Amino acid sequence: MAFLTQAANRGSISTGYDIDNSLKLESANSEYLYIHRDASGSDWNRLLWTASMWVKHIPTEDSATAPKERLFGAADANSDFDIRFRGQPLGFRNNSDVDGVGELRTNALYRDYSAWMHIVAVWDTANGTAGNRMRLYVNGEEVTSFSTDTQPSQNEKSIWGKKNDGTDGNVAHTIGAYYNSSSGFAQGLNGYLAEVHWVEGAALAPTEFGEFDSASGIWKPKEADVTYGTNGFYLKFDDSSALGADSSGNSNSWSLNNIAAADQATDTPTNNFTIFNPLNPTYGTSAISEGGTKLKGSGQNTFDNIQTTIGVTKGKWYCELEPEADTAAQNTAWGVVNLDTAVFTGDHYGAAGFWSAGFDDGRLAWHFYNGGNAGTETVNYGTGSGDTAGTHGIAFDLDNGTLKFYIRNTQLSVSASSLPAGTYAFFGDVMGTNAPYLRFNFGGYTTNSISSAATDANGYGTFEYAPPTGYYALCTKNLEEFG
Repeated sequence: MAFLTQAANRGSISTGYDIDNSLKLESANSEYLYIHRDASGSDWNRLLWTASMWVKHIPTEDSATAPKERLFGAADANSDFDIRFRGQPLGFRNNSDVDGVGELRTNALYRDYSAWMHIVAVWDTANGTAGNRMRLYVNGEEVTSFSTDTQPSQNEKSIWGKKNDGTDGNVAHTIGAYYNSSSGFAQGLNGYLAEVHWVEGAALAPTEFGEFDSASGIWKPKEADVTYGTNGFYLKFDDSSALGADSSGNSNSWSLNNIAAADQATDTPTNNFTIFNPLNPTYGTSAISEGGTKLKGSGQNTFDNIQTTIGVTKGKWYCELEPEADTAAQNTAWGVVNLDTAVFTGDHYGAAGFWSAGFDDGRLAWHFYNGGNAGTETVNYGTGSGDTAGTHGIAFDLDNGTLKFYIRNTQLSVSASSLPAGTYAFFGDVMGTNAPYLRFNFGGYTTNSISSAATDANGYGTFEYAPPTGYYALCTKNLEEFG
């Protein structure tokens, strides 16, 4: 069962409440937030609390048995707690060496990676109704179908909130990973987090944090008006110099592990940017990472093609990219694909529906493949031959059927016109035994070097160069206006 419901937040809708920032996390980089609780102070409320967060999950592999990725975690030497993706199911688990195991694991598989999803977890073990002691909500609706449903005993204490009691050592509390003093870091989250709330001493409904849009039925965020309790916190990731800062008024800020200012993103539940789609590699075993913006080849002499999550039929759209320094020694390409006509055979050369530029067979030159007709190939080595450094750009205009390529803000001689009607997306393609990679910037997040922080005319996206006049970042606020 895939999580592809109408209520999924794939688009921008009029909310009256905008979320400006999120935090990008990458497991391979050991990026997470933490508090290590020693023997000082007192326990947090371990009988009654509510956690709420928005997440855009971008796993490194698409499988029901993929590695665990933790949203919240807590562990000492003998016990642990988590809210996590267990592959594609969602889990909520408390494993106590004193009280045993309480666990919920969903039957639903959450793999709509184009969307932001809202998760609320409630721990209420003082509750006399056993079935209400652990509760999970996704996009405003309570989850009731579980492959594992083991409710905790009454008054069982969560490991979340525990301090060092002198027997099991310090208790590592983490957001976006698992950490144990003996085993270290593991099970990091790949994707984005936004609007992370932890409310102490209350079992809250998801309607405290979101609401259904009356017109579309989409679950959307709203401004929370809650009392956090003494140890509660609210992470909004709005200050790039202090991404662990607490905005609840309690000053319960979190420490950062391998998180830098550059990990702040503008891809949020109220403005969702296109990224590479883990469900849609057309060939090969390419890996995507860094918030769905980096495409890395498999290291085999095969093509690794992948498209982005948002398809468009009209409008003018822009993105940037930077190739790996030695990508010229490989075959790489970037451009747009007509999803209605493309023939995915594992080789973009001559396949109907692809238009691209890149490097070819070790030559530091641009090539251009016009796949408008199956079985044909047009190669044009234009401006930029032997000159590959810097930021490249793609600008395509579906209102007039044109495609342009740029290097360092200078348009190349290669271009396309009279693009046929259809649904288009950006795509990347890498091939070569050196496992080359391309780092894209669709506007919401990138690992590319940005010195000018230019935006489109609507103020969306963060680019090295301002998009050409009339072109926009492919995000849902722009899609609502131009798409």
